[in-house]
Amino acid sequence: MLSAVARRRLKYVVAGSAVGGGAFIYYNSATPIHHEPVSTRPPPPWTPPSRQEMLNRLKQGEKEEFDLLIVGGGATGAGIAVDAATRGLKVALVERDDFSSGTSSKSTKLVHGGVRYLEKAFWELDYEQYKLVREALHERRTFLTTAPYLSHMLPIMLPIYKWWKLPYYWAGCKAYDFLAGKENMESSYLMSKGKALDAFPMIKSDGLVGAVVYYDGQHNDSRMNMALIMTAVKHGATVANYTEVTGLQKDQDGKITGAEVVDVMTGEKITVKAKGVVNSTGPFCDELLTLENPKDHKPIVAPSSGVHITLPNYYSPRRMGLLDAQTSDGRVIFFLPWQGNVIAGTTDSPSPVERDPKPGEEDVDWVLNEVRQYLSPDIMVRRGDVLSAWSGLRPLVRDPKAKSSQALVRNHLIHVSPSGLLTVAGGKWTTYRAMAEEAVDEAVKVFGLKPSSGCLTREVKLVGSDGWSPNMYIKLIQSFGVETEVAQHLAADYGDRAWTVLSYAAPTGLRWPLQGVRLNNSYPYLEAEVHYASQHEYAQTAIDFIARRSRLSFLNAGAALDVLPRVIQLMGDDLNWSTARRREEWVKAREFLVSMGLPPSADVQEELAAVKGKLGDAGPVRNWARWWLSPWHWAKTISSVATAPLAPAAPRHSRGLFSVEDLERVKRAFANADTTISRDDVGALIKEMDFGIEGVEPSVDDALKALGVRNGDRIGFEQFWQVCVELKTSTVAPSIQATISRPRNRIPVTKSGGGV
Repeated sequence: MLSAVARRRLKYVVAGSAVGGGAFIYYNSATPIHHEPVSTRPPPPWTPPSRQEMLNRLKQGEKEEFDLLIVGGGATGAGIAVDAATRGLKVALVERDDFSSGTSSKSTKLVHGGVRYLEKAFWELDYEQYKLVREALHERRTFLTTAPYLSHMLPIMLPIYKWWKLPYYWAGCKAYDFLAGKENMESSYLMSKGKALDAFPMIKSDGLVGAVVYYDGQHNDSRMNMALIMTAVKHGATVANYTEVTGLQKDQDGKITGAEVVDVMTGEKITVKAKGVVNSTGPFCDELLTLENPKDHKPIVAPSSGVHITLPNYYSPRRMGLLDAQTSDGRVIFFLPWQGNVIAGTTDSPSPVERDPKPGEEDVDWVLNEVRQYLSPDIMVRRGDVLSAWSGLRPLVRDPKAKSSQALVRNHLIHVSPSGLLTVAGGKWTTYRAMAEEAVDEAVKVFGLKPSSGCLTREVKLVGSDGWSPNMYIKLIQSFGVETEVAQHLAADYGDRAWTVLSYAAPTGLRWPLQGVRLNNSYPYLEAEVHYASQHEYAQTAIDFIARRSRLSFLNAGAALDVLPRVIQLMGDDLNWSTARRREEWVKAREFLVSMGLPPSADVQEELAAVKGKLGDAGPVRNWARWWLSPWHWAKTISSVATAPLAPAAPRHSRGLFSVEDLERVKRAFANADTTISRDDVGALIKEMDFGIEGVEPSVDDALKALGVRNGDRIGFEQFWQVCVELKTSTVAPSIQATISRPRNRIPVTKSGGGV
């Protein structure tokens, strides 16, 4: 029989085992992040309302009051718009520049809780920093599931050069994992010296004792911002970029009832009425607060500048990042693969608030020196390897007791002024959704709004997510004959909207790839994306495209300058720019690229003269000298043509539209979703359907072979529609050779590989 002491010891062992076992189960109970597409078929085409339609809606706001007017189109403002619109509120959002033109496009591209904040919370016993990390870790998983094509997990290595630091960092990463709980992504783990060098051969091997690898998220920030904007639009929100608030309207009691806004592109003034106005302008929050209270406002934001640089892809493995937690001055450096290149940063210095801050040469040199410290000595880190450099302003909440901006925490602040201006300041990309939820909750309470539902943003998938899957890019290759790199890029940047992007793709005239003319041979961006940006994503300037719809200026400022004339030519044709406007766009974009690390121009006008022939013009009928030299009896005709807007580029490829009669035939053939029909029945049904091209006989056998259907197999409903779409797109697609303008009447089975 056990003694009392033994029984007590046994109880302690059992209790400890239960607690430890429970913690282990809880810690390892996180389900893997896996996205199941809502549909495997291409999404139905959707063209959002034009910018002019949005401005017309704002004008109606003088008579029909909005529930919320959101000022600022960055991550916070766009997140609030999605939250409010999905609750059934009538929402308007205005942005004086372009969506995500500020901090939201110049982040470190991480979706993270912040391991450095957790370390500070531990050593400084700071509960606020602990709360920030915990909230961000829980939001991190939601972020990755609501926009799966724009975000992904990224392993990050901490190389360790002293034995005693190995258990220290391992324990810290395990605490980071444990804090995430069920929302954890993957467990951190130790690596030996050999395996660390195997995974990251570029790091310095001398003195290396091992490494710890932990997981965080990574995303494409400005594309994410654009997905939020388009999701808000799809749920009924009115949005307008290049629309600046110049004044706030107040009633007799001093309460805000709306705003005076100006269309920056035309100078037109608009009055917008709203029950509540939300200030979500990031580091520019104090400007609107000063407009609201010119005499007594005290700044609430302490901006801090973070400089990043972009390096060629050979500086890092393609799927492993690196964190240097012990830099020369105690700051942290991230070294991350992103969009095919490598970004390194960031600095942390107090900074004035400006629209396009330029990276200082001292900051660039500091980042390069830190990179040299942990890379192998045989890798020469050169200033000439810097492809791009940018400075982003962090909207840190001001702490009067802080001695330096580095000690500031990016906690968010929600403040309602006496006049009713609701301001959301601080925070970071990872917690945008939680900030938006809290802000809308406060707005509902303060402004007496009546939403039709509660917050839905934990479940609402962003535009582009429904039809996306990790293998979607393969369908793009097989359907359009584009390069693998291009298809992967389009799937990752646009999700299921890549089908619409490729509907604008021009034939290459090559044997392979068939479609998709690149803007630059070194990067997978297509000319088709320029058309899509101007017609589907509210791009109004060349800068909008090279910096935020695509990321070329962040990846390589020199390459962005090279493609600039072609971008201006394509956008100018779509948006009906005059010759003078095209040249103005080039000058402004050239100046903007200085803020992306490109050296200033010695003579802008001389550079412009060298490229102005490539910018395109508004057409011969818009040349007034030619107009005056024309015969008098043609004057009226030429004048009418001159004032007509040029037609924007139209999609080149059919998306497979079918008549009502076609749908009825299919409905009779398939009694229910489980019905299957034979190959002969498929052929007979196809012959009855109208594929829109006279004299072209669709080859059902080739279509079935292309989809991997063998002889004797029966065809299900889903497979049948794939055959139809394949036939429909094939019979209207342009020929491989640019000199031949007849449709193909056979599907090349091997077209997805460019084979013979």
